[in-house]
Amino acid sequence: MHTLQPKHIKLKPNEVSALLKKYNISLAQLPRIKSDDPALPEGCKQGDIVKIERKEEGNISVYYRTIA
Repeated sequence: MHTLQPKHIKLKPNEVSALLKKYNISLAQLPRIKSDDPALPEGCKQGDIVKIERKEEGNISVYYRTIA
């Protein structure tokens, strides 16, 4: 992983259900990321959810993507 690349973390099933409940959304409502994206951690497959942490001006912004 490159130092400028945002951290990508695969969520566990219990974390996914908590995320969907917290934001009251379904998997289909999450933005997508391609399964061949080089930033994805090993072992990710289609349908998994990835948490992306980006550092912006000293703050950490969190984004979620579903693997398509």
